[in-house]
Amino acid sequence: MQLIAELFGGKVAPSKNREFGLAQVSVNSKSCLLKGLNLKEILWMSHGDKLSRLPKDFKITAKSSNSPYAAIENVKKQIYGVQFHPEVKHSVCGRKILQNFIFDICKEKQDWTMKSYIVDEIKRIKDQVGNGKVLCALSGGVDSSVAAVMLGKAIGKRLFCVYVDHGLQKLGETQRVKKVFGKVFGKNLIIKDAEKIFLNKLKGVTDPEQKRKIIGHTFIEVFDAQAKKLKGIDFLLQGTIYPDVIESVSIKGSKQPIKSHHNVGGLPEKMKMKVVEPLKFLFKDEVRLLGKELGIAPEILDRQPFPGPGLAIRCLGEITHEKLKILKEADDIVTQEIRKAGLYEKIWQSFAIILPVKTVGVMGDARTYERVIVLRAVNSVDAMTADWVKLPYDLLGIISSRIINEVKGANRVVYDI
Repeated sequence: MQLIAELFGGKVAPSKNREFGLAQVSVNSKSCLLKGLNLKEILWMSHGDKLSRLPKDFKITAKSSNSPYAAIENVKKQIYGVQFHPEVKHSVCGRKILQNFIFDICKEKQDWTMKSYIVDEIKRIKDQVGNGKVLCALSGGVDSSVAAVMLGKAIGKRLFCVYVDHGLQKLGETQRVKKVFGKVFGKNLIIKDAEKIFLNKLKGVTDPEQKRKIIGHTFIEVFDAQAKKLKGIDFLLQGTIYPDVIESVSIKGSKQPIKSHHNVGGLPEKMKMKVVEPLKFLFKDEVRLLGKELGIAPEILDRQPFPGPGLAIRCLGEITHEKLKILKEADDIVTQEIRKAGLYEKIWQSFAIILPVKTVGVMGDARTYERVIVLRAVNSVDAMTADWVKLPYDLLGIISSRIINEVKGANRVVYDI
């Protein structure tokens, strides 16, 4: 909308107050784009700039307390603009807005399906790979698992999966990967113990962006070495999804990307393998749908998303064996109790974070000076926007009590809103 305004004689200026998150928007439901909506809707905003002057021949069709021009249109030229994000799940009526635009304004039909995507993507993979061999960076998470099964369908035994045990996984993750994927890929599953390599390179590093870059480069080094052993490997398969790409790119007018993803920003320019990314233009919810279509077990598809750099970005400050041990044990308790409460599949992500500070506490008659654990739970669908989960107080009590009693080295639990 801001670009449309600039191109048609309007003006965009920095907003006095930023508008991030849910906002109440007053809607003109006579607009073709906004028909069928309530007079007031809750929509997701994410901006620090706004229109300060309306472009010529446009009229306002929605506004919020911070955005006097939350939606604009020029019916004659069939140009519509919105300041909010109809495409994210938190915009309750967003789907209706997109349907109005596609079906009523553009007069289009819906002919894209996940089945057609699989057919097209398998053909594209075969064209790209030819008779070559592919090395898969398997993490055991949803994205890399779906990508691996997709490639397996396309090229069969020419796919080799390497799981890198970098020491930054959840408790028991390596054993789980051996059990689940050993059945699927057999001898083509390779487990590489690289914990010492990763932790040595991360020694003394505190900046999260630097951690991501180091992990990205180290991953590629490990895969490159493995590819040489296997011989004839020309391609590297990655479970990159669309939010990874979006978040890793600096946009004009913004000095920094949101964050580098180890499978986007961490790749060296002279990497010897070419990258295959069958999920690159899918959002997280679409990846799960694809996995279901491919027949992947719910045990894998229903897992909460886990970051590529693992616990490195949930261990704030320098990464040490002591902090990682505390974090893994605390995180495992969080997962256990969220599952027991029947909330695991209902929450997008719930996890523990360890802070680089110690806090004073009293346990029994003794004074303690130990680590702070942060509990975080957020809901999302597409991995583009998230809102905090209102966990029950009794569940917070059980989790914090277990962490303080069972995890040696932690004496305080806080909840992140």
